[in-house]
Amino acid sequence: MTGLATPPFEPPPSETPPSEITPSEITPFEHDIAEQPEALRRLAEGAPPQFQAITGRSWTRIVLTGMGSSHFAGIPTWRHLIALGHQAWAVDTGQLLDDERLLTPDTLLIATSQSGASGEITELLARQRSGRITPAAVVGITDDETSPLARAADVLLPLHSGPEATVSTKSYVNTLAVHRMLRAAFSGDDVEPIRRGELRAVATTVQAVLDDPHPRAELARAARATAHHPARRLSYLGSRDTAATALFAALITKESAKVAAEGYVGGQFRHGPFELAGDGHTAMLFFPHDDPADPSLRRLATDLVKSGSQVIVIGGAETEATVTLPVAEPAALAGMASGVVMAELFAVELARANGVVPGAFIHGSKITTTI
Repeated sequence: MTGLATPPFEPPPSETPPSEITPSEITPFEHDIAEQPEALRRLAEGAPPQFQAITGRSWTRIVLTGMGSSHFAGIPTWRHLIALGHQAWAVDTGQLLDDERLLTPDTLLIATSQSGASGEITELLARQRSGRITPAAVVGITDDETSPLARAADVLLPLHSGPEATVSTKSYVNTLAVHRMLRAAFSGDDVEPIRRGELRAVATTVQAVLDDPHPRAELARAARATAHHPARRLSYLGSRDTAATALFAALITKESAKVAAEGYVGGQFRHGPFELAGDGHTAMLFFPHDDPADPSLRRLATDLVKSGSQVIVIGGAETEATVTLPVAEPAALAGMASGVVMAELFAVELARANGVVPGAFIHGSKITTTI
């Protein structure tokens, strides 16, 4: 941990530290968080995914789509496909419904939906059934193998994450893992060592983060400082693959803690939102595993500390911050999964400090079917 600045506002000392929460107070959201290592092991032990039908030929274009965290999880895959020379688009399904001509007869459509039944996905599939859109093939990434997406997919990639009580947790981490295998398949790599070996190693890494009391204590203190500030503002920032983590963190914060938050990709924060910086502002920065190639996040962290913001850095060693939580495993998937878990733990502590039950829905529901 690097303590180069202190939060401008300290929470009341009477807050219950996370170590004193009894098992009876653990919420379904937290149970899902704790089950993430086992969910990864289920994925590792499942049937080998069948990629040959989609990686054994060329495509005029590849379109990745989904809604919310399902869509965010595809960002690393989109970046990887571009690097491989593919014509690839990442478009959320709501936008894709407005611009369906992107789906040509030689398009590979990769649709990610943890439920397989979100409103936009089912509408897209209905348009395919009617012949309004005619992609060459559909890859379905979902947990529910009886869902509309699973039934319509030419290639089904099951998540094996299991039921979730509330906000996306284990389904998101398993989605990242499935996309990791998908990227390897497009690169021509053997997926089996990833499935049998890397996914189990990631499960061990995630368990280590969950078992370590230090990150939880630091995140709890920072969450109380955020929640109790009379002018609180909250931002999450990431670049390259961790752009997905920043967007995911902002989404689950709004869902689980009922605190307004925004996620920003790369330098977006400097273009206007930087005016949010200063006393009362908390920024959590997620550093990609190859962060030395891009010093922009480091410069941003330094400038935010100077502004008086509370700055939480995940994985960026030797970076100015209020709190630095290192990621022990530098590999891309393990590092991303560690950052995701820390975002989830922060959301839990922020919810408690905000006086709400972590992860409990008030206005929405687990599956959004209305469009």
